Amino acid sequence: MEKEKALFRVHFSSLSNVVAGLPFFATLFCVAWSVYFNFEESTATHCRVPNYLPSISAAIGGYIPQRNVWRICIALHAFPRFLIAVAYFRFHMRFLVEKWRKLYSTLAGLCTLLHVVENFALVVLTYISSLDDREIHESMFVLFMVTSEVYMLLTCLLYRWGHTIGGRKMTPNEIQSYHYKLGMFVSNFIIFMMAVYMYFRHNWYCESGVYTGFAACEYLVVFTNIAFHYTARLDFHDQYLSLKGESHRTSKTA
Repeated sequence: MEKEKALFRVHFSSLSNVVAGLPFFATLFCVAWSVYFNFEESTATHCRVPNYLPSISAAIGGYIPQRNVWRICIALHAFPRFLIAVAYFRFHMRFLVEKWRKLYSTLAGLCTLLHVVENFALVVLTYISSLDDREIHESMFVLFMVTSEVYMLLTCLLYRWGHTIGGRKMTPNEIQSYHYKLGMFVSNFIIFMMAVYMYFRHNWYCESGVYTGFAACEYLVVFTNIAFHYTARLDFHDQYLSLKGESHRTSKTA
């Protein structure tokens, strides 16, 4: 006789708290520690204009213990993120979209792929800093941002499509999740565009304080990205993540 036993079981709400809390804590810690202990080095710019905040790359890549804290937190949160990416594919596919089903399924698969690549790019740019290999670090950052923005957009589209198919009405919990997702995506995109503008303006004109604005926008991009992914707490509020094994028992006959 075979019986499945749960070797590991955790509520998705608890998992979401950990997955969102680790990078949130790491960002705050690295920035605060850099400002307090490595202010001059971490805020230095190529054109020597006044700057009052370190960029995230400066805060996490070149100093100890910031680099170690960041790497540990990202490593710990990465594996659950891959599991959540797969869970979201099944989450989207449980809705019976008859018309345009092939397109819906393709977009759900693409959404999962983008989620996985976003997480992979974050891990790579974490362990290969701009000081180790600037080209790889910058390439992974671009890949992270592109996949992140497209993933958030597709998730919002799929969420509304699946949850309103055939005249279905969204529950209050689903409405809350959708509005949070949409709000975080729009905020993230606008702030990212502001960051890009300030980055190039700083490099073109070397104005005082512009790089500080860029760094502040970077922090907000990270926090809105974390907040977007944290909506998994709402989507899987009644779910558990389980690791199951099989126990085998052989019955003896006389």
